[in-house]
Amino acid sequence: MGLIVVSNREPYAPRKGEDGQLTWRPSIGGLTAALDPVLRRVGGTWIAWGEGQAEVEEVALPQGDPRYRLKRVQLSEAEVRDYYHGFSNRALWPMSHYFIERTKYLSAQWQTYVEVNRRFARTVLESREPGDPVWVHDYQLALVPRLIRESRSDARIGLFWHIPWPSSEVFRTLPWDRELLEGLLGADLIGMHTPEYVRHFLSACRRVLGAETEGDTVHWQGRAVRVVDRPIGIEVDEYGALASSPEIEEAADRIRRTLQTQLLLGVDRLDYTKGIPERLEAFGDFLDRHPEARGRVTLLQIAVPSREQVESYRQLRSRVEGLVGRINGRHTQGGWAPIQYVYRGMGREELVAHYRAADVMLVTPLRDGLNLVAKEFLACSRDGVLVLSRFAGAADELPEAVQVNPYNPTGLAEALNQALGMSLEEKKARLTRLQERLRGSDLRAWADGFVAELTGA
Repeated sequence: MGLIVVSNREPYAPRKGEDGQLTWRPSIGGLTAALDPVLRRVGGTWIAWGEGQAEVEEVALPQGDPRYRLKRVQLSEAEVRDYYHGFSNRALWPMSHYFIERTKYLSAQWQTYVEVNRRFARTVLESREPGDPVWVHDYQLALVPRLIRESRSDARIGLFWHIPWPSSEVFRTLPWDRELLEGLLGADLIGMHTPEYVRHFLSACRRVLGAETEGDTVHWQGRAVRVVDRPIGIEVDEYGALASSPEIEEAADRIRRTLQTQLLLGVDRLDYTKGIPERLEAFGDFLDRHPEARGRVTLLQIAVPSREQVESYRQLRSRVEGLVGRINGRHTQGGWAPIQYVYRGMGREELVAHYRAADVMLVTPLRDGLNLVAKEFLACSRDGVLVLSRFAGAADELPEAVQVNPYNPTGLAEALNQALGMSLEEKKARLTRLQERLRGSDLRAWADGFVAELTGA
């Protein structure tokens, strides 16, 4: 038996060298880190959008020691525009994060979304051997479970929804709410990050479909579908070992020596859900309320570029950079500027060095499915404090963090003051408890546990 994994993004990205040879490097992200080891162990097929190098439809991975195959679904520019940038990220993404005013519900984009989901489902049916379980991932492919079920009624199908599931009142603004739910309910097992998301999903099934629910189960069209909360973890020990390595410790010391202040750190994809403008405004309020902190605290905000071709994201970048300029203009003195702003991505080692150097980590999204940055910081930190939005899915798991309402700038400013002034004893006690929680549900346990539930092992 092999495993069929289905996702929008592929686990390895193709790169052509100067000699014209194609190499495949692991993609950065939790899904690759979680599922690549599983497929290496059990074998099977990973089906994903083949972004770039369209001439390659199938490849054995990993190179040099192949254990499974990657099948690449090719999409046209128009399909990428309407399925991915359109319906997935202009309809499902903002709706799921409660940003109804940002949604665009366009029939043409929905039709493309349906057609692309059909193509993914066909690829699964062509690839699957009898008995192979199928694990579909995320909001871009919500219709795939039902499309597979219509042809293979006996298939074991799981789906994991990686972003928030909103309240039924918000979900029902989607014109195709029924079709989306029916697509998901083609699965046998649906996973989400928090109990709240599960409750909202069950409510939607009752209100939209009139389905009966009992405990964690939806009864629909003669089938029983379990819906469970299974928050994804990280590679806790690997992050900890990397953070304590001599090379990373030296890099962290260089960051501290360069700043010569206490370090507040923010690491976010530049997305309107992440609350970066609200965080900057709260930091400005903090400096106004606590002038003694000037010259003694620096906010280093790392903003990873995202969806730069979308106008609203370009506007967000302009707003963030304008806020950085205004706050620095008001508070800069001597050789100290309150905000250091970095607009680029970082590799794992560089990012871990910043986690290790930080006194306080700011994870303050307006809404987030889970947020792995919070967990990565905790695994890497020696005596840092996590300030965490109550609207991040990870808040349920991390009660010892300093939890805040990102919509309340005064409250967030005071939380910064609390975190910066916390005693070393309290910081270490909180961090110890949080790290113990992380080890209890790490990345491998999440992946292996879901597959075991799906297959009945």
